[in-house]
This record gives sequence, C-alpha cells and structure tokens, in this order.
Amino acid sequence: MTLEYYGVKSFAALKVDGSPITEADKASNEILNRELKRIRDLPILSEENNILPYDVRRNWDSFWLVDPLDGTKEFLNANGEFTINVALIEKDKPAVGVVYAPAKSVVYFSTGGGSFRKDTKTSETTRIKSSKTRGDILRVVVSRSHLNLETKAFIVELKKVHDQLELVVAGSSLKICLVAEGSADIYPRFGTTMEWDTAAAHVIARYAGKKVFNVETKEELTYNKEDLRNPWFIVE
Repeated sequence: MTLEYYGVKSFAALKVDGSPITEADKASNEILNRELKRIRDLPILSEENNILPYDVRRNWDSFWLVDPLDGTKEFLNANGEFTINVALIEKDKPAVGVVYAPAKSVVYFSTGGGSFRKDTKTSETTRIKSSKTRGDILRVVVSRSHLNLETKAFIVELKKVHDQLELVVAGSSLKICLVAEGSADIYPRFGTTMEWDTAAAHVIARYAGKKVFNVETKEELTYNKEDLRNPWFIVE
C-alpha cells in the first residue's frame, strides 16, 4: 500500500515534535488498525494514533505496538530504507515482531521460535542467526539521518580497540535487522527513539541471538513505559 505513494512527490506536514507525516503514514496506520483488530482484538499503541495516558496503558498485559511508516525521511527521499513495524507486546516485553521493507521486497519476522527473512518477490524464506564471532573488520551501523556527536564519540572509542572499522549507513528499523542477520556487528543509538521504532526489530534481534540493551543499566529494553522514549541503547 505505501508503495502507491512511494516516489511520488508528496506534501509532508510537520507534527508537534517536528517530525514529518505523509498521506502514506496515515493510510498505513488506518489499514494496520483495522487488520490487527481482526487478528487479535487488543489495544493498539501506534505513533499515529492518539496516545492514551499511562494510567490507562499501565493495565495492558498485551497490546499491539505499531509504527505504520518508520523512516518517513527515507520514504520522502525515495532511498528504499523505510519500514512498517508491528510488534506484539506481552507484559512489557516484545513477543512477536514483523518489519516489512516494501521498497526492498523484504520482510523480517519472528514469533519467538527463531527469526526469519523473506523475499516477498520469490517467497524464499531463510532463518537468520548472526555469528557470535566477529571478523577482522568491525561493522558499525549508523543512522543515515541521525548521526550525532555522541555516536561519533563512541565510534572514536571503538577505533581505539579495533584496527579496522567499517560504517554501515542505513535508515529506520533496518539498522537493528542488519545486526540481527549478521550484516553488521553493532548498532549504537545515542539519541531519541520511541518504543514503536524498536519493538518489532527487537524481537527479531533477540531470536537471532542478539541483545538490545540500555547503555546505562545494561538491561534489555522494555516497553509501555510512562515515557515512551527509549533510553540510549546498543544492539550487538
């Protein structure tokens, strides 16, 4: 559906937080809200829905966590690096995750019994499980749109202990998926992200043998917090 709008010059309005929103965001959100209710009638926490207060959300044992168009800037730039993210959250932990990259004809998914990558053109599905050993070159994923000073400083520190380092530039939740499938080794995110940005890919990384953890506490990220912003985190 989002491909109907892809590559077409379209107007992007700005939300209160300054981030862009397009007609594709709205259309994708409408479809997901309708279809997820048919799959399992649970509350839906979506970037493009009205966010209910924590006093209501705190009582949710299970809910859908959705980003109908992750990487709107990448979508507008037509570089293919945008995704649709859907996660099922159970007791504040992501249990099922789907990350769909329509322009790349790829969908990553996990229901807890492993993580998989499917080519939507050929229907070929492969299980992904990243290696626990690293090669001679440390491959570091960085954001195409949000490479800040803190991340650059972290990379400088990595260079002190790794002779060879390669930056892998990507957008949206694909960055986490690249680590999950073994195309990169580490993804540091030292900036603002929201729960719907990470939850679906978090499941895929976890069941591919990787961790998504809070930089300060070293604990795995949790969801449905009062403040829906994620802490700084690392995927490796």
